[in-house]
Amino acid sequence: MKVRDLVLATVLLLLLWVLLAFILNQPILPQPWLVLESLVSETFAGDLPLHFMTSLWRVVAGTLLSILLAVPAGLALGQYRQVNRFFSPLIYILYPIPKVVFVPVVLLFLGIGDLSKIIIIFLVLFFQILVLVRDQALSLRPELLQSVRSLGAGRRALFRYVYLPASLPAILTALRQSIGTAVAVLYITELFATTRGLGYYIYFNGSTLLNYPAMYAGVIAMSLLGLALYFAVDLLEHRLTPWTDN
Repeated sequence: MKVRDLVLATVLLLLLWVLLAFILNQPILPQPWLVLESLVSETFAGDLPLHFMTSLWRVVAGTLLSILLAVPAGLALGQYRQVNRFFSPLIYILYPIPKVVFVPVVLLFLGIGDLSKIIIIFLVLFFQILVLVRDQALSLRPELLQSVRSLGAGRRALFRYVYLPASLPAILTALRQSIGTAVAVLYITELFATTRGLGYYIYFNGSTLLNYPAMYAGVIAMSLLGLALYFAVDLLEHRLTPWTDN
């Protein structure tokens, strides 16, 4: 994505925001400059940075945990066909279930701390990454594998030099697709029994304090969080899979 395109899209959204705020003319939708003023004041004189860093820690920890567990599992399923046949029915049962429904269960078992929120994000991302990596590993051409085996490569060498590099685009694609879901789930988890995080900040300012500029400032902060993660995945893709660059 080019910076120019991002700037143009931002300007268009701001113009639509100004127009809608003018038409609605209600406190619930303040003008963008009021939100910007609140964003600056909450950043430098308020507690918005604390909430931002708390949410960032939770989503990054959940994402890293899902990568560390889902990528090896997906590669193993793609490499060992019998293991994949054994676990496929279980994956097909669990994958379609919206993981948000497990929020009350996880909170009951793990409490209201950071761990429960990290685990919920992990559950959301784990199956998306697992399925994409497994399918990518299964789609490798047999002649490619046979040619590498003919050079004396064993299971470990195939895993390291064939399956993992071939699956990197799928891993990064899964991450990119999961960022929006992870941020949305993060917001939901931070509505329950917590006093820290952008989800709590947005809800508290909007529903309790009726401070709508601060509420939208929190929405912008959460959007910037998701955007930063998205660009981080783009950077990883550029560094790790340069052959995919256009």
